[in-house]
Amino acid sequence: MRENLLKRLWAEDKAAVNGWCAVPSSFAAEIMAHQGWDSLTIDLQHGVVDYQTAVTLLQAISTTATVPMVRVPWLEPGILMKMLDAGAYGVICPMINDGEEAARLVSACRYPPLGGRSFGPIRASLYGGADYPAHANETVAVFAMVETRRALDNLDAIMSVEGLDGVYVGPSDLASALGYAPGFDRQEPELVEAIDLVLAKAKEHGLVAGIHNGSTAYARQMIDKGFRLVTIGSDARFIAAGAAQTVAEMRA
Repeated sequence: MRENLLKRLWAEDKAAVNGWCAVPSSFAAEIMAHQGWDSLTIDLQHGVVDYQTAVTLLQAISTTATVPMVRVPWLEPGILMKMLDAGAYGVICPMINDGEEAARLVSACRYPPLGGRSFGPIRASLYGGADYPAHANETVAVFAMVETRRALDNLDAIMSVEGLDGVYVGPSDLASALGYAPGFDRQEPELVEAIDLVLAKAKEHGLVAGIHNGSTAYARQMIDKGFRLVTIGSDARFIAAGAAQTVAEMRA
């Protein structure tokens, strides 16, 4: 089976630099993949990508060594299994609040006897190899997003679920849950404390900690702290920022 290069990085205690795909274009995803990201995550939650388009994005990313991941819209077994069958090598699931929800997430992503994933790797066997079913459980990465007050209160229960690979901090929703305006690169002491708590608990449970960032400087700080999956920007933001800079320079 094709190796999940993210897991090799994490085994060596190295951080993976993750990009984000929100634009429903396989060509945009192909361009992103050829820039050297360790992984790219297709966003089905807040992006404008649907399932059929996501498959074409997975195919485009597969032209490179970049590891394809998907953030699913919600904790729903159907879409989790379909995205894995389509060839995602990692899933990020939003709004996981407690151990029971984390267990449901893992179950949908692991074949029996470790879970309840239905068999049918229609494209995953093309991407991963003919022996995909025998090795998928230990190859596919499963992340639970921590972004609510309930999740903070249940970190031990969430992270104790067998088969979970990591947790992923959603700073905007976490900020909203704690009474702050949404946004990335948090500096407020209460939010920094919450983020540090997630990281400490992840280390305690032997899990990978990930976080969404708004800048390379902040992402580097998070790597120095111990986060091992850092997302920086998205294709949509890169297009907007580059275009805005060019227009501003011309207007000046």
